[in-house]
Amino acid sequence: MTTRPEIAQLVDRFLSTLRNERGSSPHTLRAYERELRDFTAYLAAVFGAGVEIRRIEHQHIRAYLGTLYQKGLSKASAARSLAAIRSWFKWLARAGFVEQSPAALVATPKLPKHLPRVPTIEQMNRAVEAVSEDVAAWPERDRLIFELLYGCGIRNAELVGIDLKDIHWANEAILVRGKGRKERYVPLGDAAAQALRAYLPQREVRLHVVGRQSDALLLNVKLRGDGRLTTRSVGRIVKALAIANGLPAEVHPHTLRHAFGTHMLEEGADLRAIQELLGHERLSTTQRYTQLTLGQVAEVYDRTHPRAK
Repeated sequence: MTTRPEIAQLVDRFLSTLRNERGSSPHTLRAYERELRDFTAYLAAVFGAGVEIRRIEHQHIRAYLGTLYQKGLSKASAARSLAAIRSWFKWLARAGFVEQSPAALVATPKLPKHLPRVPTIEQMNRAVEAVSEDVAAWPERDRLIFELLYGCGIRNAELVGIDLKDIHWANEAILVRGKGRKERYVPLGDAAAQALRAYLPQREVRLHVVGRQSDALLLNVKLRGDGRLTTRSVGRIVKALAIANGLPAEVHPHTLRHAFGTHMLEEGADLRAIQELLGHERLSTTQRYTQLTLGQVAEVYDRTHPRAK
């Protein structure tokens, strides 16, 4: 039996670490595997299948990024590839397979800074309140989806991962599981609680009719598999409802998360409180999820700084 090259085995071990120890999502695992398989295939083509990982230097990584540009890939695509390569080499260094990471010497491609396009508060309120049978296969469920994504600021994967037992009515909170299996509580607001109460009886009726049970809060219409709604289906639901209510066609579940952070900031919420609610490790990440116009910044300055009065 042919033994797999060392470099391929090291990719396997890294992915296994991400999966079993860090709790990375399936989406992250697929992305890292794709980027690292392409990179190691390039190394094998240049150095041979038996290339030793210690031979790889930062010039080789830069050369690989150059081949991506030659293929017509964008700077954003190259940056994603570099991020995966950096993570891999960081793990290799910690595990003792290399002395230090050559990827640390490779600069990230400069990307244009785009603020996320976020619907206004009025647009979001109108979209949530307009969910009806005309545009939704299951209006009560779909309204709840909007209320939880926008009202709680949770991620799509966190949304579909919610079980019935995660609803803590007494504390008016929901337990969600974020990236890396980290758990946090988010407040269950009045509007979301009202949507939840409207949805739950229908959920029970549908399960009872087919003699099924499910731990999942959000169910797919036909109760396929274990009945749990998928992130892909949530994306389709959000897009369809957004378009039906005059929102931009590029609206997706993460847009509602952007809107959550942006609108809270506009209404005077503390940035660190928003960071906690969104489940961000770094405040800088929260800042990217929010947007302030120059006029808003000036208004805050005029209202709060003693030298501005």
